[in-house]
Amino acid sequence: MPTPVPRAAKLFYIGLLALACFELANVYFIMPMPGSQRVRSLDLAYALHSWRWVARAICGVLIVDGIRPAWRRSDGRRRWLAAALALTAAVVYAANFVMAADSIFRVPDALDMRPAARNAVEPSRLVVGVEIDGEARAYPIQFIGYHHQVRDAVAGRPVLVSYCTVCRTGRVFDPTVGGRTESFRLVGMDHFNAMFEDRSTGSWWRQANGEAVAGPKKGAVLREIPSQQMTLARWLAMHPHSLVMQADSALRENYSKTFDYETGRSRKRLTGTDTLSWRDKSWVVGLTVNGRSRAYDWNRLRRERVVNDELGGTPIVVALAADGASFVAYRRPDAGTRFALRGDSLVATGAAYALSGRGAAGEQLAVLSASQEFWHSWRTFHPETGKY
Repeated sequence: MPTPVPRAAKLFYIGLLALACFELANVYFIMPMPGSQRVRSLDLAYALHSWRWVARAICGVLIVDGIRPAWRRSDGRRRWLAAALALTAAVVYAANFVMAADSIFRVPDALDMRPAARNAVEPSRLVVGVEIDGEARAYPIQFIGYHHQVRDAVAGRPVLVSYCTVCRTGRVFDPTVGGRTESFRLVGMDHFNAMFEDRSTGSWWRQANGEAVAGPKKGAVLREIPSQQMTLARWLAMHPHSLVMQADSALRENYSKTFDYETGRSRKRLTGTDTLSWRDKSWVVGLTVNGRSRAYDWNRLRRERVVNDELGGTPIVVALAADGASFVAYRRPDAGTRFALRGDSLVATGAAYALSGRGAAGEQLAVLSASQEFWHSWRTFHPETGKY
């Protein structure tokens, strides 16, 4: 009759199995695993993350208390015990150092910002551009799409420049939380959108709208700073004195070498584009004005090139440059001013503006935050959105 396995030895194996399952679950619910992004698992993911050290401690006690009797009980099968230990250790290491979001997508140690005369980025690359108090800076999607977020200062003001390639969302935020400049790390994603964790409270913040969705800061929202997406050539034509972010030499091999993502030729499962309209992976330009949101089909914008609309009681204009990649969104001076495009100039009866929004007399149209985004992302995080 087989000798019963001692209770302590059983707890050893239970501890190993529980630890491996916990670590895998801790990664599964906050990373783009099959099925994980289509369920409402944010609260579970945050709970697992918050209690991770408690769970690890409990599993550790079971393993330590049971390893000696398990070793004695194993006799000739000790190689299997060693294999179980090694496999569990490999799972723990992979979950925390290989599959962890901030291990896969590293942030640069320091930004290399250069003027146009010393810029090495190809002019046809798309950038997210920011202009504050006359100071302009450009951040190539080729780089920030890998980093997901970089910290910088424009005109002396801190900025968090973020990009999620799975949502195609470029956002710039003021990283001030509770009166102090906060720092963030990439912790994973939820509903295919990048999630950041602040250092001070461990709260999780959604990249698509800057909202804290879990933790002590839940409900707080980062202030968005208006930004524009366009080719670097177009940005420098509008802002010739702009600084341009350069590749981090230590991470150069991680950056995309092709233009497939930027041009929409990619057909990858997570980041590929659907060329038809109003499909999950179709492109839209999304705007929110005075609490009202609307999506503009990219294919229609390519045909019409300029859209005069009213959103949230505000007259607006969305225009696509002749290069077919750069777009702008501004407040129109009034409802009666309806723009057309002449070359790359916005013209109306008695008014003419450059694509930068600057008029002949130096007046400036107000820039609106507009993002080129996958339709699935825009409608998920703006469920009340309308379609143009």
